[in-house]
Amino acid sequence: MKVDIDKLTEAELIDLNNRIIQRLRFLQQMRAHTSMLEFSLGERVCFQPDGRPLIFGVITRYNKKTVTVITDGGEHWNISPSALRKASTEATPVESGNVVPFHKK
Repeated sequence: MKVDIDKLTEAELIDLNNRIIQRLRFLQQMRAHTSMLEFSLGERVCFQPDGRPLIFGVITRYNKKTVTVITDGGEHWNISPSALRKASTEATPVESGNVVPFHKK
């Protein structure tokens, strides 16, 4: 289906633009939701923010476009599921200090 936008009025162009934006947002949310389904609440994951070392944590909540991860250091991060990896047990850092590991049984 081809649309000749040269023949549309300003109001029609604005309406078309709004519909395109809504559709693009919907598609992005569907991709994020599909990525979220690869992970479970309580699952151990890791991610690496720019300029920082690999961070390990546990998924605690699904949000609209992100998941909330509580790190081993107690920080809360809202991360895009596409930036997460499942943490293998071999890659888990050695616990030290006051950090109490959470092991799912």
